[in-house]
Amino acid sequence: MANDPYEEAISGLKKLLSEKKELTAEAAAKVRSITSELASAVDKSAERIRAGFDHFKKENFEKNPDLYGELAKGQSPKFMVFACSDSRVCPSHVLNFQPGEAFMVRNIANMVPPYDKTKYPGIGAAIEYAVLHLKVENILVIGHSACGGIKGLMSIPDDGTTKSDFIEDWVSICKAAKAKVQFECKHLDLADKCTFLEKEAVNISLGNLLTYPFVREGVLKKTLALKGGHYDFINGSLELWNLDFNLNPVSLI
Repeated sequence: MANDPYEEAISGLKKLLSEKKELTAEAAAKVRSITSELASAVDKSAERIRAGFDHFKKENFEKNPDLYGELAKGQSPKFMVFACSDSRVCPSHVLNFQPGEAFMVRNIANMVPPYDKTKYPGIGAAIEYAVLHLKVENILVIGHSACGGIKGLMSIPDDGTTKSDFIEDWVSICKAAKAKVQFECKHLDLADKCTFLEKEAVNISLGNLLTYPFVREGVLKKTLALKGGHYDFINGSLELWNLDFNLNPVSLI
C-alpha cells in the first residue's frame, strides 16, 4: 500500500521511544514531533478519501440500489466523452452524467490523436472498446475555457523548441488548429487566440476520430454521431456543435 513506508517509519519511531529509555528529553521530544508530523501527513489525505467515499456510499450507493444493481451486471453507456484532465471540468459534474451513462477518457487538452497502433495504443484501445464492444451512440469531444494545455500549444516556439518531456509533443496533435488560428486571428491577443484554439482543437480531434476505421464505419452507417463542445466555466455556458464531414462510401475507401 502507498502509506506503508510512512506507517513503518511511524512504527519504528514509536519502538525507538519505548526501547531507548536513555534518550535525552530533547531527542525524545524530537522523535515524538517527527512521529506526529508523519502521522498527520498520512491521515489528512486518507481521511479526505475515506470521507468522500463515505458520502458517496450514503448519499448515492445506498439510495440507488436498483441503479447499482444493474451496473453490477454490466455497462451500456450511450456516450463516449473526451474531456480535459483539468480538475475544474469533470464532465460527470458539468454534464450531470450518472454512473453508467458515459465512457470517459481524460487527458491534457481533451485531444484525440490520429489512428496509430504504435504511438497512441491507449487512446486507440479506448475508442475501439467504446465503439465495437460498448456500442456507444455518441462521441463527444469537449474543450473548456482557460485550458493550460491549449495555452501551452499556442506558446510553442515556431522553431519547435520544447521544454518538457511529454506535454508539448502531446498537444502538438492539434498543431494544425494552431496554424489556422494564428493565420485567421492575427489581430487578437493571446487570451482570445487561445479561446478560438480551444474550439478549433476540438474540431481537429473530431477529424482525427475519422481516421479510426470503426468510427468511420459507424458515422457512415449513422449508428455513431460525433459532437464537439466547449464549456466556459468562467461564464457558466456551454456550446455544442456537429461537423458535417460529407461522408459517402467512396470517401471512406
